[in-house]
Amino acid sequence: MNSQVRLAHTEVSTPVTPKPALLSVDDAKALDLAKMTEIFTSHLNPGQLHFMKLLGFHKIKVERADGMYYYDQNGRKILDFFGGFGSLAFGHNHPRIVAARQAFQNEKRHEIAIAFMSQYATALAHNLAACSPGDLDMVFLGSSGSEAMEAAIKVAERAVGPAKPKIVYATNSFHGKTKGVLSITDGPLYRGEFKLVENNVRVPFGDIEAIENAFRSDPQIGVIVLETVQGGGGIIQADEAFWKKLRQLCDQYGVLWVADEVQCGFGRTGKFYAFEHYGVVPDVTALAKSLGGGKAAVGAMIARREVYMKAYGTPKTAMIHAMATFGGIGEACITSIEALNVLYDEGLIDNSAEVGDYLLERLQALQARYPTLLKEVRGKGMMVGLEFHDFSQAMPMVLRPLLSVLDDKLKGSLPGFIGSHLLRDHGVLVAFTEYNRNVIRLEPPLICERSHVDDFITALDEVLSRGIVKIVRDFVTAQMK
Repeated sequence: MNSQVRLAHTEVSTPVTPKPALLSVDDAKALDLAKMTEIFTSHLNPGQLHFMKLLGFHKIKVERADGMYYYDQNGRKILDFFGGFGSLAFGHNHPRIVAARQAFQNEKRHEIAIAFMSQYATALAHNLAACSPGDLDMVFLGSSGSEAMEAAIKVAERAVGPAKPKIVYATNSFHGKTKGVLSITDGPLYRGEFKLVENNVRVPFGDIEAIENAFRSDPQIGVIVLETVQGGGGIIQADEAFWKKLRQLCDQYGVLWVADEVQCGFGRTGKFYAFEHYGVVPDVTALAKSLGGGKAAVGAMIARREVYMKAYGTPKTAMIHAMATFGGIGEACITSIEALNVLYDEGLIDNSAEVGDYLLERLQALQARYPTLLKEVRGKGMMVGLEFHDFSQAMPMVLRPLLSVLDDKLKGSLPGFIGSHLLRDHGVLVAFTEYNRNVIRLEPPLICERSHVDDFITALDEVLSRGIVKIVRDFVTAQMK
């Protein structure tokens, strides 16, 4: 009787929370460009929209994506040589990865089981250890590159001890946007006048003498953090001698080396890790981007067991930096498990090396054809940078002295014009870099074939063949439409 009264009371008196004016999934899919622009301006990032408009990217609504291509609202194919800054090793919607996720959902397997061991997180940690050289075998799972790098510098700092709290980082580095790794990210734009951690030392990237001098002069240095290939810096590499000497110096001075492989790892340069090209192994590394198979947000820190155990190896310290709520979530882990298997089953690391060499060869031929536009072609595998000359140097000789004073303000304009033309006229998408704005960044999926390279080269050749004056005029004309 009491339960019936209670139930009746509940049914009559429980208030109904009014539903806001929410968009449904179908509503979201059906948004047109005008409405998307309105919402983006009101609720996301109006300043970012300014740059999208400059390049004409605001006119594209992506309806679907498959393999190497996006498809826009008009059904036009867009060849993806951007690759989500290295997040799309498998292209868009790889069938094996999609099937693995669908099976997980259909069987109603668990996503979050924090109180228990997860068979999926456990298996992913095993696979990452199996893919990693040396004794890199202790894994922390997270949801982003920033989170993985935060875990990396924390495990290194704890392992090296409080007597050596300083961290060395490099010029033009990018390690993430959360406050810890932002402190070792070398860019005033991203630093944005935040109050950051100050226990760091800045050195020129690739300058082993500067690093040795820093280690020798400051015994408080305990960690050095470097991207093996600088992505935001413009696809910048150091040579083998640098990395071998770095390993030697770290051992000599008791400094732990953290290799940031968030962008350059996972087969992108033709090895699983970019540092494997140089026959050296860091103390800690980090992966993200393509680790999620293009379908999930997954990041991982992988540390030498000795380092990890010093930091978190006792019951008292084990929970200091344990996984967060969404670290090791079920479907994300099985996505990464399948992605790692696909990477090897389909020979994508080898493909990255072979087709990457072909891409560099074709680009170097273009550089020889257009030396006043293209300054340098560089990279490894499917991580390539095209550096263009300053704007004045690309102009006719008579105009160079007049325009040289504007070079700094105009940096990035030529790659921007070219990238805009590639998208508008040829359906090709490329990326840019944070620090050297004269660089176009190419990070196509590792499934890229020679035919895709040929299509890209044909498009770029056509744009460059217009010459600087016509490139600028065509851009201005397009902006006026």
